[in-house]
Amino acid sequence: MNSSLTRPLAVVTGASNGIGYELAKQFAQHNFDLLVTATGPSINEAAQAFEKLGAKVETVQADLATYDGVERLYNKIKATGRSVDAIAINAGVGVGGDFARETDLKEELNLINLNVVSSVHLAKRVVKDMVDRGQGRILFTSSIAALMPGSFEAVYAASKAFIQSFAEALRNELKDTGVTVTALMPGPTDTNFFHRADMDDTKAGADRKDDPAEVAKQGFEALMAGKDHIIAGSLKTKIMGAASQILPDPLNAELHRQLTEPGSAHK
Repeated sequence: MNSSLTRPLAVVTGASNGIGYELAKQFAQHNFDLLVTATGPSINEAAQAFEKLGAKVETVQADLATYDGVERLYNKIKATGRSVDAIAINAGVGVGGDFARETDLKEELNLINLNVVSSVHLAKRVVKDMVDRGQGRILFTSSIAALMPGSFEAVYAASKAFIQSFAEALRNELKDTGVTVTALMPGPTDTNFFHRADMDDTKAGADRKDDPAEVAKQGFEALMAGKDHIIAGSLKTKIMGAASQILPDPLNAELHRQLTEPGSAHK
């Protein structure tokens, strides 16, 4: 679809639902055109909602857990002939359960490929273009799980710790380039994350969660303000995130266990 060159372009990954969907809405509501991606055809339905908000939207179906999937997205970006003014590297997945006795290795390696490898891969492609232009905004969806050992989400929490460290280091490297990097750090959010991670029977999965629209709004505002990071969501989440930075790791791991241990929803 042809887009007006007077409007900035934003790329959002994992945009068919959850926080990614709401981030794309934020961009559309603030006069951005969009290139959005997800694995399945539901991204085309999401695009229709974004177009109703005034955005010109292009879509890509790609599995970003694969090298070819990331390259397919980047090739689509280049094919637009437009500069990327902002990118939300948001696509991710969780795996819950006991690492030694319950979880599946293939699922965890897929998690690493999507949450970590694809984020580095896509950033490598897009950041160089932004630096060459001397402007751009990058939003990584991290998590407050990045701040603590994630018992019963061991691989997921580690993946977010990687993203958090990567985002902060990249921000420092780029401080004189005109390119900003922001880490969005939500807590438990009302998306399909917990169901997909097989965590419906955990306290975190069963308890009330933050509104993804509010999380995305706070993330978008932090991105546009050029902030380093934002712990996004409710006051409860912000307090949880702040406390995690003070408490020792063994205590953080035990507190996380209370939220994510299988069966904890019924305790």
